[in-house]
Amino acid sequence: MQRSSRFAVGRAQPRHLRAVLALSALMLLAGCSSTLKSIQTWDGGSLEASQVAELQAPGQIQVTAVNGREVKTYLMDDLALNYSLLPGANTVVFRYKTIWAKGRAVENDEARVDVVESEPHQVTFEAAAGQGYRFSLPEPRNRQEAEAMVENLQVQVVDAAGDVVGQSRRYEPMPAPVVVSATTVGQPVPAPLASGADLNALDGLKVLWERASAEEKREFLRWAFD
Repeated sequence: MQRSSRFAVGRAQPRHLRAVLALSALMLLAGCSSTLKSIQTWDGGSLEASQVAELQAPGQIQVTAVNGREVKTYLMDDLALNYSLLPGANTVVFRYKTIWAKGRAVENDEARVDVVESEPHQVTFEAAAGQGYRFSLPEPRNRQEAEAMVENLQVQVVDAAGDVVGQSRRYEPMPAPVVVSATTVGQPVPAPLASGADLNALDGLKVLWERASAEEKREFLRWAFD
């Protein structure tokens, strides 16, 4: 009987330990979320709060870059975060992502949740030092509404008074700059592409072709059909 009792206690200890560890982890996460500082979105030293703007992002919004600079991300997808922005025009790239429990039984190797995620979007707005801003977006009631929402995602940035200062649109990467090679030395330097020009790959090739010299065109055709 004593052996059986000792065996039972020995088996109970791991379960008790796991419970303690789980509780400790939850307390740690709660502490992190409540004390997490704003994420800096520029290179260089930190600034006083009065010198920067603050952007609040809910858990459904995952910011990936600000003004072309990738920002720090965390393992938890639904973590609400604050971002410190420099005054002036700021372009914020983000995704919308929500997780929904499946309303049916699932197989052993099947995911227990459905993930609804948008394509990258961006929003540009003028930020003022010492001011706060936040994302404003619809709140779907179920997965079907969330899926319909991401098809035509409309996210706004509003100021402390609730006034809209920026409207989201699909992310559009900036075209690569034109590189002037050594073979063009002595020739007129082509004008750079207009900042923010909406050029796809085909339009970009057309622009480069028009700017190329006769020798460059011959070299390109020789390369393309070699």
